[in-house]
Amino acid sequence: MKDALKVYGPLALLALASIWLALSLIDPAPPRKITFASGGSGGAYYSLAQQYKQALSESDVEVEVLETRGSVENLDLLMAGEADVAFIQGGLAEPENREKLRSLAGMFHEPFWVFMREDVGADDFGDLSDVRLAIGPDGSGTRALALDLQETWGGDWTDKSRRSESGLAAASALKAGDLDAAAFSASIDAPYIEELLQTDGISLLPFERAPALARRTAALDEVTLYRGILDLENDVPAQDVPLIASVAQLAVDEALHPAIQSLLLEASENIHSGNSAFAPAGTFPDKSLIDMPLSSEAERYWKNGPSFLRNYFSFQVANFLERAWVFLIPLITLLIPLVRVAPPIYRWRVRRKIYVWYKDLRELEARGREATTNDQRDEVLTELSKLQKEVGELDVPLSYTEEVYHLRSHIAFVRQLVQGLYSREAGIPAVKTA
Repeated sequence: MKDALKVYGPLALLALASIWLALSLIDPAPPRKITFASGGSGGAYYSLAQQYKQALSESDVEVEVLETRGSVENLDLLMAGEADVAFIQGGLAEPENREKLRSLAGMFHEPFWVFMREDVGADDFGDLSDVRLAIGPDGSGTRALALDLQETWGGDWTDKSRRSESGLAAASALKAGDLDAAAFSASIDAPYIEELLQTDGISLLPFERAPALARRTAALDEVTLYRGILDLENDVPAQDVPLIASVAQLAVDEALHPAIQSLLLEASENIHSGNSAFAPAGTFPDKSLIDMPLSSEAERYWKNGPSFLRNYFSFQVANFLERAWVFLIPLITLLIPLVRVAPPIYRWRVRRKIYVWYKDLRELEARGREATTNDQRDEVLTELSKLQKEVGELDVPLSYTEEVYHLRSHIAFVRQLVQGLYSREAGIPAVKTA
């Protein structure tokens, strides 16, 4: 055991040191916690962020969901490094955002609804420039998109056409006659959207030039609210309505760990790939409907899918192996010859414990042959007895016992030789010994 430890111990220490060095050089592990900027607690962004939180928790990644006022605040949080990932409404990114932030893909349509009282008599969005139009508060994606569209239509838009009511409050004010029109960037599932679609005296403004608007901005898309999609029996809506829709994209800080990005992309396929009122199943996620650069990890993912190891291992194990293999393969290549040389070294160490005695044995044989007196021969025989005793106490593995007995028989042979010289000097026949 001592010999094995002396041989294999240093090799084990070398292997552990090499593994420690390799692990210290590999890319850092992904964070165990990320921050997700969503939206208001009653909105689609917040609800979807909760689904991502649940999906990532299965891979032991904690997601802190931040309640925000919407896309503009989400952009600010990402730029300030206070959020790692966020939903961003398409069409809002500025050049400075595109330098620092990256998109994983467009995830779902977010129609731009403009409801108006029928007595307004507008046929086009530009006709609302001097009516009481609510476009949401500062920091909301609805307001940002509405202001962009007002600029696109041109003309003079009065302050009353840029009122800040939003959501349920704007819908209630519209029904009460306190507003002439209200704009919303919201899911069709929002309760006030469905209610307004079925309210007498309130009509949905169509965007007849939606295809042209979609061509102007990468993250805007033309969609159609099909006749009867909300209520076939009552024919709601009563006709197809062309709309413009921003595409909500999942944006991340450029420095977010690629493994976390990949995990978000895996979750996005389960969350957003289903059928919706505005897109058939499989339309989303869509890497083309974005207005920020696609992250390099997203490019790899949409080209090749999840990594090979991710198909067979959990996220944490797969990620470790993906980070470590670059160093572990050459490390294993280095350790193979070291492991192979260990057994010969071990055998040499054990045999050396036996063979080292042959030097003493040859010296004693030479002294015995050269001895000219009985006292000199007695001294050699005494040392041979000590040698025989010490060899008998050798601790070697059982498989090497035969070589120990060979040594002991050779010691006995030298003893017999010296005794024969002793007897011949005295004129006495030599006594054979075993």
